Amino acid sequence: MNSLKGKIEAVNVSGDLSIVTVKVNNTNFSAIVIDTPKTDSYLVKNNPINVIFKETEVIIGVGSVEGISLRNKLFGEVVSIASDNLLSKLVVDTDVGEISSIITSKSVERLKIKIGTKLTAMIKTNELMLSK
Repeated sequence: MNSLKGKIEAVNVSGDLSIVTVKVNNTNFSAIVIDTPKTDSYLVKNNPINVIFKETEVIIGVGSVEGISLRNKLFGEVVSIASDNLLSKLVVDTDVGEISSIITSKSVERLKIKIGTKLTAMIKTNELMLSK
């Protein structure tokens, strides 16, 4: 599980849903939550918050990743790879610290990912969890 410490920058509400913008270092993350400031008091600008996401929810891109709808993008460099026949765990050094991604070993081969490879790690807005 990846966990990053940040601060709430903004909360945009529509009905019972909110899109929360969280700043971690100098990087903004967007998370959709089934709460509003009226239903949960932690959703206030400048509140400290943890951004949590599973390693299996981190999408890896090598090369151009423009023209896609994913808003949560982290640019970084692979610092370790642990592989078996089916899956590989990548550790990527980014501006917000090290994060982990689990992808298929075939994808590591196909994308020619090695230690030192520069890539983009991406997480969908609905895959981020927030914790007080």
